[in-house]
Amino acid sequence: MPPHQFPKWTGNSPTISFNAESIDFSFEDETAIANWLKKIIEQEEKELHLLNFIFCSDHYLHQLNIEYLDHDSLTDVITFHYAEPPLIEGDVFISIDRVKENATKFKIPFIQELQRVVVHGVLHLCGYGDKTPKESEIMRQKENMALKLL
Repeated sequence: MPPHQFPKWTGNSPTISFNAESIDFSFEDETAIANWLKKIIEQEEKELHLLNFIFCSDHYLHQLNIEYLDHDSLTDVITFHYAEPPLIEGDVFISIDRVKENATKFKIPFIQELQRVVVHGVLHLCGYGDKTPKESEIMRQKENMALKLL
């Protein structure tokens, strides 16, 4: 587990926070994104406690990937669970560098790719995987359904 320097669950009301580490980034309308994510969590019949999004650089996420997952590769998102479903409590680290590169590669707007990666992290916390082709197919279907709610 990474050093937990972001908000922790205190037993108070459910919270979604947006943070940046090693970069300058924020959503234009964090409230709208948080409400969208709460709706997804409700539809999945899960209980939100605390969800921290940490937007960072490729370098920062790569270091986490090496140190905590023993993977020496770049990725767009890493999710750390601090509770098991149905409870949602965790950190979702997202590389803005990787999201930008993937948006260019897939020829889609940056914000659209970012929204997909954000919901991907939430779906991992809800218990969905993406290690097998079948899991990846279900994950993509869930992402597409969630994006339609936005």
